[in-house]
Amino acid sequence: MSEKYDVIVIGGGPGGYVAAIRAAQLGYKTACIEKRINKQGDPALGGTCLNVGCIPSKALLDSSWKYHEAEEAFADHGIGVGKLNLDLDTMLQRKDKIVLQLTGGIAQLFKANKVDWLQGTGQLKANKQVVFKPLEGDEQTLEAENVVLAAGSVPIDIPVAEVDQQIIVDSTGALEFTSVPKKLGVIGAGVIGLELGSVWARLGSQVTVLEAVDTFLPAVDQQVAKEAMKQFTKQGLDIHLGARVTGSKKNKNSVRVTYTDGGGEQEETFDRLIVAVGRRPYTEGLLSQDAGVTLDERNFIYVDNQCRTDVPGVYAIGDLVRGPALAHKAIEEGVMVAEVIAGEHTQVNYDAVPGVIYTHPEVAWVGKTEEEVKESGEPYKTGVVPFAANGRALAAGESAGMVKFVVDEKSDRVLGMHVLGPQASELVQQGVISLEFGASIEDLQLMVFGHPSLSETVHEAALATDYKAIHVAQRRRKK
Repeated sequence: MSEKYDVIVIGGGPGGYVAAIRAAQLGYKTACIEKRINKQGDPALGGTCLNVGCIPSKALLDSSWKYHEAEEAFADHGIGVGKLNLDLDTMLQRKDKIVLQLTGGIAQLFKANKVDWLQGTGQLKANKQVVFKPLEGDEQTLEAENVVLAAGSVPIDIPVAEVDQQIIVDSTGALEFTSVPKKLGVIGAGVIGLELGSVWARLGSQVTVLEAVDTFLPAVDQQVAKEAMKQFTKQGLDIHLGARVTGSKKNKNSVRVTYTDGGGEQEETFDRLIVAVGRRPYTEGLLSQDAGVTLDERNFIYVDNQCRTDVPGVYAIGDLVRGPALAHKAIEEGVMVAEVIAGEHTQVNYDAVPGVIYTHPEVAWVGKTEEEVKESGEPYKTGVVPFAANGRALAAGESAGMVKFVVDEKSDRVLGMHVLGPQASELVQQGVISLEFGASIEDLQLMVFGHPSLSETVHEAALATDYKAIHVAQRRRKK
């Protein structure tokens, strides 16, 4: 007789493991199926994010920024370091140690919450049956009252630059270079391409970024995006927009890339090439033909606002479904689904999901861009203040960038917040809270912000929407 669970989660990434833990907290007998084997050869939870995505990339971003500061900025503080030495092996070992600590922590949380970790693959069949194929042992058929699909996503491959994880790599391979490439090419100027390009540029690579579209960061408020491109260019990223890669040819230790842009056919040779053109939902082997779950034309699983599929009792979350492929979105969907199963009143506010690019300066945003609001035809106002007007930013040597608010002129409600600058990923949460609680810009104007702090720039930007900013020059409002 097959084993039966209240909840089976297929996928142990940020959305899946959180869904499993929350379901167990709510009293359900829960299992989580995860097939990942880490680079040490052991089964691992945490999915792409913790193993080969969010966490290891941030470890390298922080390490590479410290190296850059020692090389370029310490002297301004009166700190001499002598001849600088880069120990890349130690840097990579630190990254791996952080990953193991976090993924091991999830395993301990599973034990504490009595979640069964089934190591292998899972496939949903009709009537909420799940075929479990363990990494070792015989195939089993499990039954569940509820199934949560959380298999995540994988990098998109392009035929003009086939990944071999040696010369041409994806985001995973770009975390494992054993030496700093002299010339590095990056296909894609999105979040992943910019972050990974930044890492290796700081460590000494000459980085060229090839982006097919003509607009830099089209999803980002364009005032912020244009300034971000200026900053990244100053840092040495050679960003080519409207550059469509047409082919690549590998040699023993390099790759020749051809692309077209406004000037016609171009060619460059790189020591390594990173392909970072996005990710696609990972549905291979996830669903049997009789599972009854509907996919759209892009292979995403169709769900409603609470992540229900067309099959009662079957849910899908994270990168498998509509919306941005963000770990924090997946996490909140995992919590929501577990609570929906429990009959609780819950909902993810999809209008208040922040986006972040962990470059330096960071780029972060939530809500609507000025372009989106302008296109709607509704009256609006904006407030923009540079970090150069902030004492804490100047003291830290972090004066690049700005904070911007987009506000409904009639209701005074905050519609969007956009940040380029130090700790943008933290500061933008003030915009998330504002959107979540339907705050007016006046609410932020009337708050007291600590001095000196980076958050004062948020306050000044709020004031600037009504020409009340104190520390930047503004034209006087006409009476």
